[in-house]
Amino acid sequence: MSDVTEASEVVDLLDRTVDAVADALDSFRSAEPERWRARGDRPGQYALDIVADAAAHSVLDTAVLDGAPVGVFSEESGLTGAGQPVVVVVDPVDGSTNASRQIPWYACSLAAVDAGGVRAAVVANLATGVRYRAVRGGGATRDGAAISVSGQAELASAVVVLNGYAGAHAGWRQYRTLGAMALDLCAVADGTFDGSIDCTVDAISPWDYLGGMLVVSEAGGHVADVEDRTLVSLEPGTRRTLVAAGSAELFATLLDRRRVMPPGRPAPGAP
Repeated sequence: MSDVTEASEVVDLLDRTVDAVADALDSFRSAEPERWRARGDRPGQYALDIVADAAAHSVLDTAVLDGAPVGVFSEESGLTGAGQPVVVVVDPVDGSTNASRQIPWYACSLAAVDAGGVRAAVVANLATGVRYRAVRGGGATRDGAAISVSGQAELASAVVVLNGYAGAHAGWRQYRTLGAMALDLCAVADGTFDGSIDCTVDAISPWDYLGGMLVVSEAGGHVADVEDRTLVSLEPGTRRTLVAAGSAELFATLLDRRRVMPPGRPAPGAP
């Protein structure tokens, strides 16, 4: 009998973790509405991040995959169980400033990483309930229905989503800046956007992008770091600058434009 956990069981664990996070946040908002915008213990952290992280750990800390306890690499609590066969990379609330302001673009992003890379991912919009799932080699879904990228090849016709401020207009038709990388990538995966450009410099971490990265890849899209560095990393302090697109042609164009783009202004008051 194989000790490798079936993909469906991995996704089920990630789904249960998302459910726990969503329930904990609902309870927190109902019980202590005055603390919904309260800051946490470190710069850029909110009290809701701490609540969500504890809920994620309540499921993952007792989980077993591939015959061993699950490791956890969380934005809020760091890395535990680094040597385990499967480590779940957790952003309990990606877009926590949006969450604190009740802007409906924030997510719980989970990616199960093994020796082969990201095995499975679940990214759930915690405001709307929309849930993206992906399995390595098994495709990607939105609320259970298969998704695919737009396939737009021409930048002049593309609508792109940006992370941060662009230092220059790169030739796209339109752009949006929404504030949650995991959901931005999933919106490329389902064709809502044609591409995504990170306009910051090495400001996003694996928990921000690994879940969405697999969703994009399994939906037929392309994702890379602008300096061609590996994206799958469990090293604390890892930072990357991402570009994603639904077609190879647009992907190559966005990479080229991002590599020569002048620095944008930092977001005022951004953590």
